[in-house]
Amino acid sequence: MSASNNPSPFDIAQRDGARGPLSGVRVLDLSAYIAGPYGCTLLADQGAEVIKVEPPVGDNLRKYPSTLEAESRAFLGVNRSKRGVVLDLKEADQRAVLMRLVREADVLVHNFRPSVPARLGIDFDSLNKINPRLVYCAVTGYGEDGPLKDKAGYDQVLQTMTGMCAMQGKPGGAPEILYGSVVDYYAAALVAAGVSSALFERERSGEGQYVGVSLLRSALTMQSARMIWAEGEPEGVGRDMRSGGVTGIHPTAQGHLYISANTPRFWQALCDKIGLPAMGSDPRYDTVRKRAAHSDELLAKLHAALAARSALEWEALFGEEVPCAAARKVEDMFEHPQVLAEEMITTLQHPLLGSYRGITRPIVFGRTPGPQPFAAPTFDQDTAAVIAAIDDSDTPA
Repeated sequence: MSASNNPSPFDIAQRDGARGPLSGVRVLDLSAYIAGPYGCTLLADQGAEVIKVEPPVGDNLRKYPSTLEAESRAFLGVNRSKRGVVLDLKEADQRAVLMRLVREADVLVHNFRPSVPARLGIDFDSLNKINPRLVYCAVTGYGEDGPLKDKAGYDQVLQTMTGMCAMQGKPGGAPEILYGSVVDYYAAALVAAGVSSALFERERSGEGQYVGVSLLRSALTMQSARMIWAEGEPEGVGRDMRSGGVTGIHPTAQGHLYISANTPRFWQALCDKIGLPAMGSDPRYDTVRKRAAHSDELLAKLHAALAARSALEWEALFGEEVPCAAARKVEDMFEHPQVLAEEMITTLQHPLLGSYRGITRPIVFGRTPGPQPFAAPTFDQDTAAVIAAIDDSDTPA
């Protein structure tokens, strides 16, 4: 943590309120889209002081389709609790502003292709000479080496490449995308974890280091339970962990209901609750594999029984005895009693929108809860203030 009594361009990013585990950590976020920016947001959630650096055209996530006219909904959700500046790193004078920020930063995160940082003079070796304590995190599509190292990476491209879509599709059907940028968000968690680990190690060594996160690593790490190939196994061995048959989403009298009934106890409880206790004790259905083999007849009986009540009514009836959930809309979460009890939603003031409600800190820390979150920055929001602070701090007293 860069402690000094002298004026600093990072002063604009100082956080008020309760301290968090990463309070005092200064982060430069040069990344765009989701993986890098949300990784930096997770650091900000823990108290870090984050300055987002955008090019003159802005983070491309600002341009994503949105029903909000003033700002992209995705950008707002991914970039909370950051200050924002605009720098054209192709211009020497503006690159000098970044270098001044690097001198006082603890962390820098970017998602340039591996060949770009060296051309701009912001590769790890160059910045390490300016600030040997800098934790330098690069988010790439495919990693630092290999034939694809300079290829741009995108969430759904990596999903498709790494078998996720093939596994998501129905047996015998076409591959299906997992919507929601799951690879990006998992990579963001790897960014936050990797950076935090490097900061912890720096307390021992006094030195920063390079931290590499790729979407390829993210997509494969997410599938660790599938990425096992035992000696002697054939190529076509089954890797689908779905149990088939009963476990899944089913129609009811109103709405849909997810049911998980893999264990003998849950299977029997389900059958009892839907009024078919004999089915639960029938030896033809007493294992997951047997139930999958008889899925057509079981589903016909299950769906006929579920037609008696709505999804919410079944959810209440099953209680703790059968793992289940009524399929809800995202909007329902804003008023869900458990979400409200956990204080996961907060209202953030925004100069263009007035205010908006959004997710707040995703981790609970008992002794160091961290400062309150604030809204994502508007474009070019703090550039003038940061440059003025640099001029003031570099002016001899």
